Amino acid sequence: MLTDHEIKRQDREIKLYGIENQEKLKSAKVAVVGLGGLGCPVAYYLAGAGVGTLLLIDYEKPELSNLDRQILHWEEDVGKNSKVNSAKWKLERFNPTIKVEVFEEKLSEENVAEVLEGVDVVVDCLDNFHTRYIIDKYCQKAKIPLVHGGIKGLYGEVTTIIPGKTQNLEELFSGLDEAKMEKTPMFGPLAGIIGTIEAAEVVKIITHCGECLTNKLLIVDLTTDSFETIDLK
Repeated sequence: MLTDHEIKRQDREIKLYGIENQEKLKSAKVAVVGLGGLGCPVAYYLAGAGVGTLLLIDYEKPELSNLDRQILHWEEDVGKNSKVNSAKWKLERFNPTIKVEVFEEKLSEENVAEVLEGVDVVVDCLDNFHTRYIIDKYCQKAKIPLVHGGIKGLYGEVTTIIPGKTQNLEELFSGLDEAKMEKTPMFGPLAGIIGTIEAAEVVKIITHCGECLTNKLLIVDLTTDSFETIDLK
């Protein structure tokens, strides 16, 4: 049940998709894997949407060069606080009605099932395909929706993977297993755009409000401000 405070806080969303769907969001648990350029806006907007439990997964600390796009990390966090605890502190103050859990280690084939147990949706905010394929494989086995996002330079992409209804991530990006792209050029506003679209996909999955990017790949090109949706069927 939503409290009076939560009803007032989520008033605009409730007007859009109803109080029952808002209660679904409150009951949901969403894992955000990677608290960088994508994970920060994803976590921020899911907290704002009233998702009841957020599980933040990352093992790194913020660096100064991250701050142009990783909006939950500030200069005071650089080299001190972990990304997950930096984000947790701010999200709990942004929306004290939600619960924020953290996992401050690297996901692996050995721990992924234990870490993601009980999660309703997983959001891929990673920068490498090795770990993406690990969570993809688990989500397929556990039949958990996976929202994928990626950015590089001025280009970004989003798709939603539903086990049994779409291709899995490894099938879509077969052969890609590049090293972590720490020094890849990034455009800060693009991270915000792709991250908020990923957050919107999560809300739509939980509430069944609107059409998700299932069997579709959204390509964003900010060199020309173009948005193109590719049919993956």
